[in-house]
Amino acid sequence: MAYKAVILTAFGGPDVLRVENINELPEPQEGEVRIRVLACSASFTDTLIRRGIYPDVSEQPPFIPGYDMVGVVDKPGTGVTSLAVGDKVAALTITGAYAEYVVLPADQLVRVPENVDNADAVSLILTYVAAHQMLTRSAQVHEGDAVLIHGAGGAVGGALVQLGAVMKLRMFGTASESQHERLRHFGCDPIDYRNEDFVETIRAAIPQGLDAVFDGIGGDNLKRSVKVLGKEGKLVAYGSYNATSSRDLVRDFLRVNLWNILPWRSSATFYSIGAWHRKHPDWFKQDLTTLLGWLSEGKIKPFISRKMPLEEASAAHELLDKGAAGGKIVLLVGE
Repeated sequence: MAYKAVILTAFGGPDVLRVENINELPEPQEGEVRIRVLACSASFTDTLIRRGIYPDVSEQPPFIPGYDMVGVVDKPGTGVTSLAVGDKVAALTITGAYAEYVVLPADQLVRVPENVDNADAVSLILTYVAAHQMLTRSAQVHEGDAVLIHGAGGAVGGALVQLGAVMKLRMFGTASESQHERLRHFGCDPIDYRNEDFVETIRAAIPQGLDAVFDGIGGDNLKRSVKVLGKEGKLVAYGSYNATSSRDLVRDFLRVNLWNILPWRSSATFYSIGAWHRKHPDWFKQDLTTLLGWLSEGKIKPFISRKMPLEEASAAHELLDKGAAGGKIVLLVGE
């Protein structure tokens, strides 16, 4: 039986993503499960992989990209007793999710409540787990803490804002003016990064400095983010939106780690969900299970800007490259 997949044919722009038919379904080995994919994400991280500058992926083209997915168990391999055909599951795949079928180790899968929408569920895997871990495990913020979220109108930034509202944080967020109303809805004070200096705005509002800054922009923005931290504040860097090469990502990583040995009381850390997933897979499963529970109970609702068919993965990447996604893009499979 043939199935469709999006192939990364070479490193480059969105046009390197091609839809192809693969002649035979992948077969699960012992301890593995074949999954029929229902939804996957088109994320900024996927664009870094497509460009060949994501440090956690060493695989060379051609291969199937796709960082996360929600699907149903199609065929368990031998020795798998915890899952059955038809069970809905989620996983952080790093690569391989842009396909109608994927094979994954059973112990990497997280059950998804049946009452949860597939697009909503897949929106949690990368974006909301990253936000949750940065808030609770990296920055370790608490109710009433004051934080700044850069790129608050984007996918991860929006997740930080929504979870920050659940945690009752005092929030500021840099975003384009079109996103300001949504930020205010969650109790986040918007800062127009095109017309305002966030350093001046924060210093005027919080003279003692912030408890945490979440910076997915990178580059020189990191140096300016440090200026608004309080004495015990924490800078959490992630993503590096301005990166044009793997050297830029390494530069930001080294810069953040160097700051930790300098004689100040503020701390800095570089967050990567891929690295954390490898080092603490149990944390990932715990955090995703928590978030799926909140979603099932109606405590959170991901903001999805677009739903597109898998076959339009290249068009989704064009939107991401132009900064025109406006939030989370979900690719629906088999619809």
